[in-house]
Amino acid sequence: MSFSDLGLSDALLRAVADSGYDTPTPIQRQAIPSVLMGKDIIAIAQTGTGKTASFVLPMIDILAEGRSRALMPRSLILEPTRELAQQVAENFEKYGKNHKLSMALLIGGVSMGDQLAALEKGVDVLIATPGRLMDLFARGKILLSGCAMLVIDEADRMLDMGFIPDIETICSKLPRARQTLLFSATMPPPIKKLADQFMDAPKSIEVARAASTNTNITQWIVETPSRDKRDLLRSLLRQDEVTTAIIFCNKKTTVRELADSLKRARLPVGQIHGDMEQADRIRELDRFKSGAITILVASDVAARGLDIPGVSHVINYDMPWHPDDYVHRIGRTGRAGRTGIAYSFATPDDAENLANIEKLTRQKIARWTGGAEAAPAATPAPVAEAESSGDPRPDKRKRDRKRKGSDRPAMADAPATQSPPAETVRSEPARADSRRQPRSEASARSEHRPRSEPGPRSESRPRAEPARDPLASYRALATPAPNRHRNDDDGEAFIGFGPEGVPEFLARPIRQAAK
Repeated sequence: MSFSDLGLSDALLRAVADSGYDTPTPIQRQAIPSVLMGKDIIAIAQTGTGKTASFVLPMIDILAEGRSRALMPRSLILEPTRELAQQVAENFEKYGKNHKLSMALLIGGVSMGDQLAALEKGVDVLIATPGRLMDLFARGKILLSGCAMLVIDEADRMLDMGFIPDIETICSKLPRARQTLLFSATMPPPIKKLADQFMDAPKSIEVARAASTNTNITQWIVETPSRDKRDLLRSLLRQDEVTTAIIFCNKKTTVRELADSLKRARLPVGQIHGDMEQADRIRELDRFKSGAITILVASDVAARGLDIPGVSHVINYDMPWHPDDYVHRIGRTGRAGRTGIAYSFATPDDAENLANIEKLTRQKIARWTGGAEAAPAATPAPVAEAESSGDPRPDKRKRDRKRKGSDRPAMADAPATQSPPAETVRSEPARADSRRQPRSEASARSEHRPRSEPGPRSESRPRAEPARDPLASYRALATPAPNRHRNDDDGEAFIGFGPEGVPEFLARPIRQAAK
């Protein structure tokens, strides 16, 4: 099926062809004909499926007939963030270049004067965030009684940001006889209630299971202590395969600190977070899109809906607190049929968040770890050697965990940039904030033991020798896991491996340490 089979006008088809598209995505094939027929629709689609064009294209053809009147927009598109609103405006300019349609963009953080001037002339389509729209409506600067078409985009994100009351107010100001299109990645009960209240016999469209992840994205969980995350990140970003990357952090302060750290490492990096002025955020996004910078450190303000072509990697420097945010974060890569890779750094404190993510997405995400279970049997890893050496403490820890019956999944310590000796791996307590992570019984006993009294390890056997082959515990990583997604023609994952059969960004610092 091509776009010409969807009932779009010739002028619109020329604009689509000029943009380089010839085949509609599944959601476009299902949504566009229904929108052209004037039906209300509820579309559930994962990010990166082309849903923006599925309402922009038919809206342009519908608005091609008729004219606008001052202060009374003919259609309204609600977006949760300024960046998403600006992106939709860019789509209208691109696809509507052969039509004489007027548009106004109402977002916060920029001057209101130009926006008011556009409204006074009359606009065919109004693209707005709820906050700025409510502000202008309260001032009497806009009327919504002539709006015959409403699009609520990223409805679940609207819910997360607390915009549902504003949307209910806006819907009550619009004429009852209108066409309403609602797009969301998930359908929680409040969104279902909103649809039941303000939509008329909507047609449901679902192109992917709710909260599913894009199968074009190869996902890895990299288990690592918190102290090693920056070194690991720098090693990963210097690999040739990482052409463009978005790095997500949970806190704005972490975004700033990490971006400064990467700049000191002479990496082409920018940042975007909620404390930045709108003009600065737009400038950073434009630099990233143009290739002036290839790394963007972001908070979740950039996680949903941004369509930046060609992002090769997404890295969750912090494991997201909410499972839905994981789906939307990694959706910045693998868009429009392309492939991508997503790494998520997981510390022992992230075990619960990780379990919730896997429960939501209904999949077990592959672990990238150099633990004993990944080592070849002929060359046991340092941890395995320690456990078989007669030291009773590893087995005791296992018994303690079994006795407590905890449901919290245990996470193995991930490989640091250097492979520590076996004795250090077993005895060194994790460097975590004592106020957030309780000490284990073993670490408590060792802390109160007199310094002059030797521990059971020194009494039972001499100090363990380091492994002769520092890369031995990582070689199994070169073997594709059974659930690894394939994403190139040769059936190999798009990840660089060194000559030793070890992931290059892990092998390089280990080889240096072994010299």
